[in-house]
Amino acid sequence: MTVNGWVQIAVLAAIVAALTRPLGGYLMRVASGERLVLTPALGWLERGLYRVAGVDPAQEQSWLGYALAMLVFKAGGFALLYAILRLQSVLPLNPAGQGPLSADLAFNTAISFLTNTNWQSYGGETTMSHLSQMLGLTAQNFLSAATGIAVALAVVRGFARRSAATIGNFWADLTRITLYVLLPVCVVGALVLVWQGVPQTLLASVDATTMEGAKQTISLGPVASQEAIKMFGTNGGGFFNTNSAHPFENPNALTNMLQIIAIFALGGALTNTFGRMVRDERQGWAIFGAMALLFMAGVTVLYWSEGHGNPALLSLGMDPTLGNMEGKEVRFGIAQSALFSTVTTDASCGAVNAMIESFLPLGGRVALVNIMLGEIIFGGVGSGLYGFLLFAIVAVFVAGLMVGRTPEYLGKKIEAREVKLTMLAILCLPLVMLGFTALAVVLPGPAGAISTAGPHGFTEALYAYVSAGGNNGSAFAGLPANTPFWNTTLGITMIVGRFFVMIPALAIAGALAAKKSVPASSGTFPTHGPLFVGLVIGVILIIGGLTFFPALALGPIAEHLAITAGTLY
Repeated sequence: MTVNGWVQIAVLAAIVAALTRPLGGYLMRVASGERLVLTPALGWLERGLYRVAGVDPAQEQSWLGYALAMLVFKAGGFALLYAILRLQSVLPLNPAGQGPLSADLAFNTAISFLTNTNWQSYGGETTMSHLSQMLGLTAQNFLSAATGIAVALAVVRGFARRSAATIGNFWADLTRITLYVLLPVCVVGALVLVWQGVPQTLLASVDATTMEGAKQTISLGPVASQEAIKMFGTNGGGFFNTNSAHPFENPNALTNMLQIIAIFALGGALTNTFGRMVRDERQGWAIFGAMALLFMAGVTVLYWSEGHGNPALLSLGMDPTLGNMEGKEVRFGIAQSALFSTVTTDASCGAVNAMIESFLPLGGRVALVNIMLGEIIFGGVGSGLYGFLLFAIVAVFVAGLMVGRTPEYLGKKIEAREVKLTMLAILCLPLVMLGFTALAVVLPGPAGAISTAGPHGFTEALYAYVSAGGNNGSAFAGLPANTPFWNTTLGITMIVGRFFVMIPALAIAGALAAKKSVPASSGTFPTHGPLFVGLVIGVILIIGGLTFFPALALGPIAEHLAITAGTLY
């Protein structure tokens, strides 16, 4: 560990904090349908889309109508993307002549990008045509991110409204977020990346001659446009197989820091949007504070672990100041690799600039735990906020039990219906994560794909399903998952991880919106101060620990103890 490394971490934290309030205010104005600085340029397009779709943006929907509209939209998106992937060999913009994807891989990939997971059982430059990358994957990067933000805004309306039967209009939210938030920021982001050397071309490849005189074919394509939304939308799917460790996706230290900032920017801003919409910005800053504390704890442990080096090598006389450089991008070093990996697993992004399998067990455990906690630390765009609010409901429920009062949050009584829906959303994730991991490690076929024995191999399988269920998409590496079993079960896990959380969250929003506001009294538990922050962090850690500690003990914890005893895997 170095002072320079800590300074880099501090700079990121300061920039994200500085962006939170202005971006949060802008998102609130978008959510409210107010006139924006971009309205003169894009308002005609927004109105035209409504006319073509037959949508009245002023006609709001109940939670059930909102959820059904979202599911219908997602079903149509899946069918279109699946067809593109299966037919890409006969479609245009395929200069490299890529063949069609198999049925199970097309299913897995379509579900992956539909759910904002971006798990990739394939190598991008060796599998996808330019049309598939642009019309299929990049389009879903925008739409899945916009869906997450839309659902988050609908959930916040549930807390903010009183005696209301509606929580917004899905089609209006989706359109406004795409036009006024994601498209503008990604156009600017893509231009910055092109300026820094990221390709944006329809050429298939370019031939180069190496220093040794050998010929090398280097893949090209429309990279910058996908890279921008990959980060701002916390999607994470790389154009190239090595993701953000590839110099065409991440050319230098500047782009590396900008990408990390982009991952956290909108997720952090939504906490302020929440505070503004419930008319108490302190509520948003309390959520931001809890997320920030969890983030700092994770990056500290991961940086400390990787900065101290491998115990097995230290026993052989390695200089401990060198740290563990295995699997790291040498252009960025340990600090930026630790920071990038913490941020990407906090925020359900899945992009990587270093291979997580090469991290020491404690470092890999941080990445796993970040996803296991629901990726509520600034989170995926939208999903992080409504995921955190689920834990906030549990926290105030526990507080209410301790003092013998009906739990309240922001003036709304938290009753049996809300608690049941909350627990359904929280517990569905470990069901698929741990259930499919158990099947994968005991069935002979799937287990044969695991490349390493012992706890390290177990962690490969566990990380795959945790990443899929958390809609993260990063991989532990070392696991060739492009088989019918892995593609199908991972696809099912992604569906559960996205929609079995979204729908209960919307149902909770509908129930809360219909309730009257309860005036604060001397017995009301304040949810904007340090006590609430500490309580909700405690609830998050206790639920995560009780649910996942046995699996962690079989994987990274067992491997750490084995390494200190001289056993390697």
